[in-house]
Amino acid sequence: MNIVITEAALHELQRNKETPVQYYRMVVTPGGCSGFKYGLYFESTPEDDDFIVDASEDVKILIDAFSGQYLEGIHLDYMKTLTESGFKFTNPNATGGCGCGSSFSA
Repeated sequence: MNIVITEAALHELQRNKETPVQYYRMVVTPGGCSGFKYGLYFESTPEDDDFIVDASEDVKILIDAFSGQYLEGIHLDYMKTLTESGFKFTNPNATGGCGCGSSFSA
């Protein structure tokens, strides 16, 4: 599984860790105005069929098989401006998206 995590996103993931042994789960689920939406959640243990991405020594990201087909090559960044802050997903597999960037079509 090939994903790109910027230094800003990695720093934010490290800053938000709740426990020493913790994973983040990156998912794609049906929904949003373009068909699919992204999610990033805390997770305590991996499932047997999860891809495990070692973002750093202390940040591991879990991706299930369904989500993996849409997340290959994704670019995760963290943006902070005067009006908003949050993780930004840039997906080379997306064929379209909504105006706010929270959902995509493939």
